[in-house]
Amino acid sequence: MITRPGTGRGARPGGSNESDSAPTVRQLQPVPEEIRALSPLTEPGYVDAFSMTGGIPGRSAERWARAMFEDVAGINALWRVLLGLHLRATPDRVSGWDIAERGEDWIRLEVESWLWTNHIVVQADDEHVSLATFIRYDRPLASRVWLPMSEKHRREAPRLLRGACGVLQPRTR
Repeated sequence: MITRPGTGRGARPGGSNESDSAPTVRQLQPVPEEIRALSPLTEPGYVDAFSMTGGIPGRSAERWARAMFEDVAGINALWRVLLGLHLRATPDRVSGWDIAERGEDWIRLEVESWLWTNHIVVQADDEHVSLATFIRYDRPLASRVWLPMSEKHRREAPRLLRGACGVLQPRTR
């Protein structure tokens, strides 16, 4: 079940200089229980979720995830270098992340590193798309490393959602 953007609090990232035609992305605070339930991580140290109005009919959660993480530029190098994630590109993964589980309107991606365990959940229906991040700190250093990076992550999540919308939007001639 998609959690509607109106159910969370938070300002539209980017402020008033964004185009009125850009899809609205809101950070969901607190993260709804329906989204939290999609990750079995016990005691995550970090959880966030963003929701965008403007889903595209007929696009699955997996297709949205592939658009965000494979088609929108720049994310793989960040994951590998800065986050130390061991990603292996294969057709049965999304940008190197294991497809751990999926439902009718959602997919959960997982990857581990020496520092932490990461889950990403993407939910999609014809009108909304949500992106949630769950991180369990597996080493004491992890929270100190993630704290400054989390600010950039929260700025990038709306960009990924909007970029995927641009990739998946049917082209008109």
